[in-house]
Amino acid sequence: MTAPAERGVILDGRLVTLGPRPLKGGGQAAVFPVVGHDETVVKIYREAPGAEQERRLQRMLNMTPLGGRPIGPGQPPELAWPTAVARSREGRFLGYAMRRFGEPGHVQLVGLFTRAQRLRLFPERTDWRFMLGVGWNLAFMTARMHHDGLVVGDFSSNNVVVDADGFVTFLDCDSIAFTDSVTREEFPCLMQTADYAAPERLAGGPATRRSDDFALAVLIYQLLTAGNHPFGGVPHDSESETTVKDNIAASRSYVARPGCVIVPRSVIDPTVLPPVLLDLARRAFGPGVTDPAARPGAAEWLRALDEERRLAKVCPDRPRHSYGSHLPTCPWCARAAVTGHDVFNATVSIRPTEEGRQSSGARALVVSLAIVLVIVAVVIVVALSLRN
Repeated sequence: MTAPAERGVILDGRLVTLGPRPLKGGGQAAVFPVVGHDETVVKIYREAPGAEQERRLQRMLNMTPLGGRPIGPGQPPELAWPTAVARSREGRFLGYAMRRFGEPGHVQLVGLFTRAQRLRLFPERTDWRFMLGVGWNLAFMTARMHHDGLVVGDFSSNNVVVDADGFVTFLDCDSIAFTDSVTREEFPCLMQTADYAAPERLAGGPATRRSDDFALAVLIYQLLTAGNHPFGGVPHDSESETTVKDNIAASRSYVARPGCVIVPRSVIDPTVLPPVLLDLARRAFGPGVTDPAARPGAAEWLRALDEERRLAKVCPDRPRHSYGSHLPTCPWCARAAVTGHDVFNATVSIRPTEEGRQSSGARALVVSLAIVLVIVAVVIVVALSLRN
């Protein structure tokens, strides 16, 4: 999508010029930089928005969510709230302006789910304890929004950004569900991301605090397992492609029901989570799938994450290895010794554990036996040929 032909839009009565190419694009809209205003971006809807969307934006401009300010020194706002309605020169409603949150200062939460991205984006910060802190901030933001009567609705790893200090900001605020405090008009959330949508939302139900609780649980679990989705895997009797959405709808989570699906060997064992956090996850992905009231809320996650963040251990042997207080030894070192893959570091330079040595020894034995069998076969063939 390119900017409007004239590249000029009106913000608060001022004419500004949009950059020629969008910074980010989706099916609904595209986000453009503003020439000469590096801290501002404008979201332009691809199709002409209706009167309801314009009312929504106008009402949001009159609100001061979460107190309207950061909660601590140096912390960015938790919401990329609209700052002005964007109109054409003729006064036609086009979209809205908001503060810019982009690389390198802010990256999408999904960037923390792979080692390569973690090392590229935050090379000195992303250990397991950092992930705990990001989860805590995510839960805190959610709790504050719910307290203010806001429902995230379309809650996913793509519309949340995080900075190098672990602070989070929710981007797509124009999809948030809320009730106008003056007119009592309800503005629902019509957007959702399948991999984070609670079953009732997949079935066509409205966004609620409980559906936010489901998405929050998925995101926190992914943060604490280096990106593993709790509803990944393939059913044992599957004869067709199975998606995460399918597993959510069928209540198939290997976290709550071990063995219900086949998962890749690279999937991190859920017990890497401290017992209190694993219990919350199993509630969310077990009974909480079909019973929204059984899901732990943001406040419960907040308390548990706060305690575990305080108790987390630091590995004496490897930089950026930290882990839960319930574990006697570093799980990341053990994993690296067995697999040769370090979840948080670029290289592996530790001595193998006994399990790793046994695994390597077993592989060497298999190779040696294979070589011996080949030699024996060759000798037999040669002997037979000489006899003939």
